[in-house]
Amino acid sequence: MEKSGAKIITSAEQLHQKKINASSGKTGVKRLYIDLDKCGSGECGRCEIKCSYWFHRQGPANNGIISVAELASYFIVCRRCEEPHCVNACPAGALEQQKERDNLLIRHNMRCISCRSCSYACPYGAIYPENLPHLIHNCDFCLDRRGEAAPLCISTCPYGALALLDEEEKVEENTYYTGDNILVHAARWKREKV
Repeated sequence: MEKSGAKIITSAEQLHQKKINASSGKTGVKRLYIDLDKCGSGECGRCEIKCSYWFHRQGPANNGIISVAELASYFIVCRRCEEPHCVNACPAGALEQQKERDNLLIRHNMRCISCRSCSYACPYGAIYPENLPHLIHNCDFCLDRRGEAAPLCISTCPYGALALLDEEEKVEENTYYTGDNILVHAARWKREKV
């Protein structure tokens, strides 16, 4: 989250407001690292992590990390099709492809009815159905609850897909900065390599 005066701006808001930072720039910041390759492998089936955010304690169906995975998949994995089948399949108009931003896909949470039509319509499997919730959720990265122990999502992920990494740590190949607080490991699709 980014502090702008007294207001905290989540990564989802940064994406919608076209203020997302896709480069390293802050020093001394611990970023939430998510390995989308592990999350999307199907190895875990259903996300089993727990979340310490008060409104996300209802179980794995409503935890903040799902919003991070959704944001990361739109920003990194989505192929940004010229004719987006996912957008055309949405009966509620919840998905939008922003042409002026290199066809970046965003989902309007308040319009989404969780029918998962977009996920089924995507010929590349870039929209993970498990990331399309019935309830709106946003990760706050535990910025105000980070103590000596790792955030609950990291310590409860049985597959090691989450971590906190220092800005100064060397990141492995296929790891990208997504927003001010997220590092994502995934095979990024690039149009110019097709």
